Amino acid sequence: MFARSTTTPWPLVALFTAGYLAPYLLPTTVGRLDAGLPLSATQAGAVGSALLLSSAAAGFLLASRVDRVGPRTLARIGLALAVLGYGSAALTHAVPAVVAGAVVGGFGSGTATTVAASGIAAERDPHRASTLGLLYVSALAGAVYLTVPHLGAGHGQPLAAIALTSLAVWPLTGRLPVRTATPHTRVETAGLPHRRAGLVLAGTLLCWSLAQNSLWGVSGRIGIDQAHLSEVTVGAVFAIALGTALVGVIGAGALGARLGRAVPIGAGTALIAGCIVLSASAHDLRTFATGEIAWNTLYPIVLSYVLGLAASLDPRGRWAVLVGSASSLGTAAGPLVGSVLSARAGFPAMGAILAVGLVVIAVPMTGVALHTGGRLLLPGTVRRRGGTPGAVVAASGGIPTGPVPEIGAPEQPVVEIPLDTPAIPAQGAYDTAGPRHAGATATGSGG
Repeated sequence: MFARSTTTPWPLVALFTAGYLAPYLLPTTVGRLDAGLPLSATQAGAVGSALLLSSAAAGFLLASRVDRVGPRTLARIGLALAVLGYGSAALTHAVPAVVAGAVVGGFGSGTATTVAASGIAAERDPHRASTLGLLYVSALAGAVYLTVPHLGAGHGQPLAAIALTSLAVWPLTGRLPVRTATPHTRVETAGLPHRRAGLVLAGTLLCWSLAQNSLWGVSGRIGIDQAHLSEVTVGAVFAIALGTALVGVIGAGALGARLGRAVPIGAGTALIAGCIVLSASAHDLRTFATGEIAWNTLYPIVLSYVLGLAASLDPRGRWAVLVGSASSLGTAAGPLVGSVLSARAGFPAMGAILAVGLVVIAVPMTGVALHTGGRLLLPGTVRRRGGTPGAVVAASGGIPTGPVPEIGAPEQPVVEIPLDTPAIPAQGAYDTAGPRHAGATATGSGG
């Protein structure tokens, strides 16, 4: 459905930005729901979790239906739901209507993200496209964090920002492909490729996102209650951290695939674990700011490589959508897990538990990256998924100088071609060579 191109897929980047903006604004959305509506902190967090769970549900339901419905149609449905849901939630103060709007808007965000992920997976360089998406959503979220406090109190401002972003992206959907009739081939009916690797990546990314958002959900409390900072100072730290996140995304885009995917994912996750320990144990401004800024710099770098890895597992984008939806589930559960751990064990112990968990799940994530991430094929290193091109390269002497097929890259689709030639005659129509008698001829031809 999506054709591979060498140009920047701006409609997909815009859809990615619109879909991911809601999770990025979750702290301010939940905080303003708590402050502007008759909701407790736990109830406001539950509304945020419902929003993210609805977004994840859209991904799980629509992962295999983008081609069937059509990218343009599905993207417009998602954006319309986002505008309707978030817009109505921003304009009302009735709690049931706000909850319903957040759930509808979350489903719209998940739908837009599903279309974007499917299209990005079909790009020649999915890592570059996902990096651009993270860059723009980080920049937009940072601008919202700096602007919303000057627009007055109330719960509607961050929700309205998401709705307006979805409305602004709508015109770009005209450049997405429409639903077209495609012949039924063996590829279309095939199951998910790299099933084991995809399941491992989805499960580990769920835990990975849960750990990240467990800290993110209580970072404000760590700064105010444990580090004894003012709300203004904590907000300034968060704004600076989002700014450094842009630097991290730009750096990831510049680095590209030079280090492969295993090193950024494995080593980056280990460094994030250290940042979580540092931030959770902070008792002063310097330690708190260092942990939060370093963590926000590394987080989008690792996430961009994980999204690129998921996109490489299936050119139709199904694993990219499913892995992203699993990440949304972890994001939704993160604030609750962080609150429970910090209440029962304290912030430092919470940070240590999350860090140990991240180091543990970094092992299978790195294993998936090594198994499917692609490396140079040297003589004698032919692997089953390399295919015929890989075997040709590996059979030649020396280090290959031209473009080398990526390990695990999808090969050309196999299409069944009907033949008009008649079938091979039955064996009975043949007989032995040599002179034959009249009686033998009649007998042989009747077999």
